[in-house]
Amino acid sequence: MSSELGDAVLFFNTDVTNEETVRAAINNTIDTFGAIHVAINCAGVGTPTKVLTKEGPMPMKHFNQVMQINLVGTMIVTRLVAEKMLKNTPNEDGERGVIINTASIAAFEGQIGQAAYSASKAGVVGMTLPIAREFADYGIRVVTIAPGLFETPMFAGLPEKAREALSKMAPFPSRLGKPSEFALLVKQIIENPMLNACTIRLDAALRMAGK
Repeated sequence: MSSELGDAVLFFNTDVTNEETVRAAINNTIDTFGAIHVAINCAGVGTPTKVLTKEGPMPMKHFNQVMQINLVGTMIVTRLVAEKMLKNTPNEDGERGVIINTASIAAFEGQIGQAAYSASKAGVVGMTLPIAREFADYGIRVVTIAPGLFETPMFAGLPEKAREALSKMAPFPSRLGKPSEFALLVKQIIENPMLNACTIRLDAALRMAGK
């Protein structure tokens, strides 16, 4: 509950694939706090589906939904929040804001069944550099994090045997990442002005196998 975090936290029910709800969340945030200096895109889905299933070819509805949420949703938030960041007063470096997007190591080592998920996350990685180059003129940095296996609701939705096996795959530390460790990297990206236009793996040296 956002209320448990105090008055400095607001919650808005937002569909990242719907421009109007994203715009409303951004505007309400600015109305409350006066400006937005940091945006972190974390919304995502990753239900595995093979391209050829026992029932036939993967339904394009599945592929399109994953792309809409993971990739198109990231772009919708990025473009709308960047428009607002242009109005911020720049700091001594000329910086007006930071946008942090979330990809996945599946962007580089997608497993069987992850065609849609990997494609969507590879798209997030692929647009990091061109957007950062464009936004450099505005003083807005763009950085992407590619997490490995973390304790998230998405991971919790997997079968127990799959969770146990996956949690032991990371070389070191051989465990799932913690949300607080993701937050530590976010904090460093915000505070370190030299981090820009890059994708940072946060994966305990994990390289995913084919399945």
